[in-house]
This record gives sequence, C-alpha cells and structure tokens, in this order.
Amino acid sequence: MSLYKSVQNQMRFAYSFLANDYDASLLEYMLYPDHIHEVAIPITMDDGSTKTYIGYRSQHNNVRWPYKWWIRFHQDVSKDEVMSLSARMSLKCSVVGIPLWWGKWWVIVNPKELSSSELERLSRWFMKALAPYIWPSKDVPAPDVNTNPQIMAWMLDEYEKVTGNFAPWVITGKPLSIGGSKWRWAATATGWFYVLEHYLTGKKIALSWKKVAVQWAGNAGLIFARLAVDAWAQVVAMSDSRGGMYNKEGLDISVIEQLKSSKKSVTDYPDGKVITNEDLLVLDVDILVPAALENQITENNAEHVQAQTIVELANGPTTPEADTILQNKWVVVIPDVLANAWGVTVSYFEQVQNNQNYYRDEEEVNTKLKRLMTEATTDVMSMAEKNDTSLRIWAYVVSLQRILEALKMRKSPLS
Repeated sequence: MSLYKSVQNQMRFAYSFLANDYDASLLEYMLYPDHIHEVAIPITMDDGSTKTYIGYRSQHNNVRWPYKWWIRFHQDVSKDEVMSLSARMSLKCSVVGIPLWWGKWWVIVNPKELSSSELERLSRWFMKALAPYIWPSKDVPAPDVNTNPQIMAWMLDEYEKVTGNFAPWVITGKPLSIGGSKWRWAATATGWFYVLEHYLTGKKIALSWKKVAVQWAGNAGLIFARLAVDAWAQVVAMSDSRGGMYNKEGLDISVIEQLKSSKKSVTDYPDGKVITNEDLLVLDVDILVPAALENQITENNAEHVQAQTIVELANGPTTPEADTILQNKWVVVIPDVLANAWGVTVSYFEQVQNNQNYYRDEEEVNTKLKRLMTEATTDVMSMAEKNDTSLRIWAYVVSLQRILEALKMRKSPLS
C-alpha cells in the first residue's frame, strides 16, 4: 500500500467515530491535496556545467489558512511520499489547535554532494521560482530534513529581492539575527520529551532510570537524549547513518555530542558494541525513539520490538501493518502527529512574532509551548482511554474533527 493511501485509510477510520456529526462528502474532500506541483530546477555548478534537479510540492489543505510547508532536500523521494507527509502534517497542526494547514516541498538532491555556493544557488533559484505564489497569509515555508536557518536566510533574502518588500514573516526557522524565534531548534525534542513525561505521569508510571534507545543522533535526537539523561533516563543506544552504538550500562551523551559536533559517527564511540539501525529497533529497552525517516518499524520487525513505549519523533516511522502488530503486543505508541508537533508550533509563534514585531524570550516561548502540548496530550489520552482506542487513532479523531468542523462552518468548497 502506498504511503498516501495509508494516511487516507487512517483518516477514514478516524471518521467512523464522527460519521453521525459530519457529512461524508467533507471527509472525501479532505482525503486529497488541494494542489500538487512538480518543477525543474536548473543550477549552474561550480565547474560551469548545468544540472537540473526535480522538486515536488503538495499543498494538502488550507481551510483555516495559510499553508505551512516544509522544505526537505533529500535524494530519496516520490510524489506519493510528499502527498503523505503533507496530509500527516495537516493533522499535526490540527491536534495542537494552531491555525495552519500543511504543504510539503521536497527537492530531489543529496545536499552533501553540493558545495556551499551550489547549495546557495539551488536555494535562491527555488525561492525565485516560487516567490509569486508565496505570501504570509497564504503560504509560509520552513526548514525540514537537510535544510537549516542559513538556507532559510538565503531564501528570505531572495524573496525580498524579487518582491521588493521587507517580509521576515514569509519564512520561519530563520536565524535569530533576522527574526527567528528563540527555542525553535530545541523545540521538537523538548516538546517530545514533555509529551512523553506527561504521558508517563498520567499513567502513573515511575519516572526513574528508564532504558532508552534513540534511532538517529540528529539535532532532535541529541537534545532529547540530553534531557532524558539529565532527568530520569539511561540512554543505552543511539545511531546515525553509519550505524549505532549499544552499551547496556548507558552511553555518555557528552561524548556523543562531541563526536557529532566534530562530524564523526556514533560508531566512533569508544566503549560499547557497534550495531545496525535495524538492531537498535529491537533492543530490550523501556522506551524506543525512532527519530530518523519514514517506515522504520514495519511488519517485518514489529513482532521483535521489545520496548514498552514508542515515541515517534520522526514523521511516519511506523507502518500501518506494524501498528496493528504493536497494538496486539500492547506496545504504546505516542504518534508523530502528537509527539513531534512542537517544531511547527514554534514556527507558528515565529510567524506571529514577525507580524507583530514583538519577540518573546526563551522562557515565554517554552512556557506557552508546554501548555499547548500538555493540553493536546491530555485531550488525546483521555479520549483514547474513554473509547478504548490507541493514542494514534484518537489523535487522528481529534485532528479530523477540528478540520471537518471548519469545513462545515464554511460550507466550502462543497456548497
């Protein structure tokens, strides 16, 4: 089954809890993206040659405006995957109650193969081509995998050159020096940590010396590991693109942080057993944190997962088939649409701050963020328990209900 059909099926199942309140035609409209774009991006390389890259853009829905779309530079992509991520992100915005609806842009490129100047030309050409279709009340981009504040700065600069307008609010995830939000790059992992902690506390599960495995020592994974170790966890395994490291007595996160800041691998850690990313997923731990890409836990390995709780920091790391297996094993999955919604929430804060020309300090951003996410977690947990369903199912129900209610009130585009 395609990734997008999987999301459609999950939305259909969530709708079964709401069918008495909303006409099925509203659901059918939500099952498809508003727009799909494909574009060719010709770039002059450092050696004078020209290379053309292909990009896909999916705008899923903007019933509550504007689109909030995320720019990913990665070599492995399909149109189906872009559509899937854009729909999943609409649900993510809805579950935390922020007025953004999602799109996704993916340029098929391995940025590690580009020089800094080539990457800048790619970023600027991309924005120049899309500038006529982007403005703050309609369509606002932000960084995702392999994009960062520097790339957002290049894109903002190009947008302002093309339009002749001062417009810091048209892009989020920017450097602090040009209007970025404090706490933006720690938000995803911090939020994920608070959601997990709120869940465990609500279930009266002791917060003490939990064994944790984190798949992918990227920005979010490292921040979560640091927070967990400083609070109540023992991180026994981490990984990156070259593999993972396992030590049953726990890893020294300071050493991992030093290795990654030096552009080395987790596998260079001096004391432990080298494992694969696949090995990490089936370790005997209390909490498993998939923080890499999509489709990591599948029907082929779900039966061997030993963790009692899975927290999805990545988007779509668990396939629907694996989800069913995990439910039958009584493994709790805190779903991506809830667990990693912090990044988009802080992006929303940044957009609001740029429009108001008022900038919150780190404490204010984190306090507001924690309140929104704790409330969303409480809503999903209580309704899942009341209806004896998984957290994923009810997160989808909460999200879909808000979207369908907005469509119902507008009576558009169906009337």
